[in-house]
Amino acid sequence: MFEAGDVVDAPALRRWAELGLKAIEERRDEINVLNVFPVPDGDTGTNLLITVRSAVDWLHSSGTSQTAADVLDALARGAFTGARGNSGVILAQMLRGMADATATAEHLDAAGIARALDRAAVEVMRALSTPADGTIVSVLRAAAAGASRLGAGATPADVALAAADAAAAALQHTVTQLDVLAEAGVVDAGGLGLMILLDVFVEVVTGERPDRRLTLTTRPVPPVRSAARHDDTPARNDAAAHGGTVTHAVQDYEVMYFVSGSDDKRMETLRTRLDTLGDSVAVVGDGARTWSVHVHCCVPGAAVEAGLAAGSLHRIEITCFALDAVHRDNCDSELRQRPASAGRAVLAVVEGDGAAQLFEAEGAVVVRADRPMTIPGLLDAIRAVDAPEVLVLPNGSLSEQNLVAVGAAARDDHRAVMFLPSWSMVQGLASLAVHDAERESVDDAFTMTEAAATTRWGSLRIAQERALTWVGTCEPGNSLGLAGHDVVVIEHDLVAAGASLLDKILAAGGELVTMLVGSGAPDGLAEQLTAHLDAHHPEVEVVVYHGGQGSDLLQLGVE
Repeated sequence: MFEAGDVVDAPALRRWAELGLKAIEERRDEINVLNVFPVPDGDTGTNLLITVRSAVDWLHSSGTSQTAADVLDALARGAFTGARGNSGVILAQMLRGMADATATAEHLDAAGIARALDRAAVEVMRALSTPADGTIVSVLRAAAAGASRLGAGATPADVALAAADAAAAALQHTVTQLDVLAEAGVVDAGGLGLMILLDVFVEVVTGERPDRRLTLTTRPVPPVRSAARHDDTPARNDAAAHGGTVTHAVQDYEVMYFVSGSDDKRMETLRTRLDTLGDSVAVVGDGARTWSVHVHCCVPGAAVEAGLAAGSLHRIEITCFALDAVHRDNCDSELRQRPASAGRAVLAVVEGDGAAQLFEAEGAVVVRADRPMTIPGLLDAIRAVDAPEVLVLPNGSLSEQNLVAVGAAARDDHRAVMFLPSWSMVQGLASLAVHDAERESVDDAFTMTEAAATTRWGSLRIAQERALTWVGTCEPGNSLGLAGHDVVVIEHDLVAAGASLLDKILAAGGELVTMLVGSGAPDGLAEQLTAHLDAHHPEVEVVVYHGGQGSDLLQLGVE
């Protein structure tokens, strides 16, 4: 039987970190889907997972975790080194505050836990130029306040539970505090991640994790402060709504780097300069005279130049939020000159054995994505291609901003890399069908791009949880039809969902329907949908392949 102690020691904190990593990993998709779609969309959960994993890896490799202070310091250093995105930077600073508050403590009593959370909130507030309500910051501040309310005689279990309960209440309140959350009808994703970690801490000190019944999605409502937003891009929710400035300006780039060889005065000057260049500014230190800098801006070069004036920079990361022509013009993006000619290869990111065989038969170099594709994984695959020109069909494996990061790292004087706009494997197949290595590079890329762009695509999936979509609320087990990335059909029967989806996509016309059947599709699905097409769209030709992908029960393309 579990017995709560009077103190939290190093082994308990190690267990908190390890269980916290497991919990974030298990609920990553749940955090990601707070962009109201019933399938993963956004990257807050992924960013938190990468950050926590880095913290735990550092702890395991440090070998100096004999005291509570040792463990928290190791976690803070690891999170600082591997922080991803705004939410990851904030989590790293939270851990740094907790580590600084414990100093050389061998263990934490109730008062020590409260002091650690309070210092964490103070340090996070200090790191951000303009902290916003309704974010992970307000959830952390509520947790610290809840822990500090208890007086003498409180136990670590009392303090941990009070902090987690206060965080849960604050999380529910976030939907009423921030326009982007109110309009989407969701709570703050970063705040949910923090509450999960606090609930795991409760489990460590009490033996039982709180069983919460939270409402993570609600009916969308008008903006809290009736201010019109001009940015509806889901992928920006993590960046724009987790602790940074809430702004109506469109910032197309996220810039992150480390600064060393500096001091507090120069770093404060850097912060001031970054505030004039963009928003979501965070400047956090590791306690050893190195700082991590984060900003969203429209001119990434200016943000880097500002950092160079403050000290020595390393690990510079520039991520673009959007690739469309309007944003490129607004941010004065510079088009690269690419060499024209021979030795061209097509690299396709593919899921499933059948799909891999299809792409290989058309002459593509295939990189498998049966597990989620990563930036390093795609970068390694591009570098392994023995050709001076590489046309990449990402097929929806990575977000636009991550593709920009891969491209920037993959290009050099000896290799030109171009990403084609294929967001599904059926688009990739259509693009590959018109590939001609004898054409000039720009002509080949243009033709392949046009083929992908003119292929309307959709997919069939099963809803994993209750969620709000553009066509209503879906329940677990519902059959979903997606046109592109948007849910347009909710049905109780998979064949009915497929038939309705085909009718909607074919409403704009089409001559050829390509079906790519997934590994989880029930027997006869493609045959029943083909029969529907024969009966209701006899003018359309149908081609069916067994793709074997695990993500979609069926992908379909219309040309």
